[in-house]
Amino acid sequence: MSPYNWEGLVRSDGRWDYFEDGQLASRWGIDVSEHQKAIDWGQVAAAGVEFAFVRIGNRGATKGLLRVDDCFLANATGAKGAGIQTESYFFSQAITEEEAEEEAAFAIQQVQEANGQGAAISLIAYDHEPVETEGARANALSGEQLSLNTAAFCGVVAQAGFQPLVYGNRRSLFRLSEEVRSACPVWLAEYNTPSPTAPLDFVLWQYSNAGSVPGISINVDLNIWFNQPST
Repeated sequence: MSPYNWEGLVRSDGRWDYFEDGQLASRWGIDVSEHQKAIDWGQVAAAGVEFAFVRIGNRGATKGLLRVDDCFLANATGAKGAGIQTESYFFSQAITEEEAEEEAAFAIQQVQEANGQGAAISLIAYDHEPVETEGARANALSGEQLSLNTAAFCGVVAQAGFQPLVYGNRRSLFRLSEEVRSACPVWLAEYNTPSPTAPLDFVLWQYSNAGSVPGISINVDLNIWFNQPST
């Protein structure tokens, strides 16, 4: 179950903050890809964005080819240069464990190269979603295979010294086995609700895919990153 008390959620001007015992216990941020085009990270930082997950790349939905996001390096170094905590995600279309491991190795290589140029990425999130593309190769994965793929990707990431996360909406996350779902921090996507409804333990909530942030010319995903509740 969720460990949070949603009475502590406060919204102002499209931004969610979370308070525990009167103390701020969250950070506010975004996730971006080449779809947001060129970003003025100075303006983004001035608007109060505290973290950004930048897309490393993706596997093609039909042919299965791996590619780097056109804006990955610019976003990874630009966000870090503006003083924003910068993390990453990879959009998977793996259909086997071997492909998921290949994706993880590809993602790690890109992150290491970006870190060598001034980024400071330590987290890599696994994002596997069905796509609205004719002939999409991974749309019909069983929950069992998705669980195997997720575990394979996260295992390679962890072995390389990075922290893996698992991204998904309520439906996709519950397709994973409980063992896989509990092995890594979870990043929940759930929109148009005054508080998350998924009965899950998660550390990030992507609450909008239509946010507006200065320095970004089109809509952007908005997120809240929770401090782990004290025990």
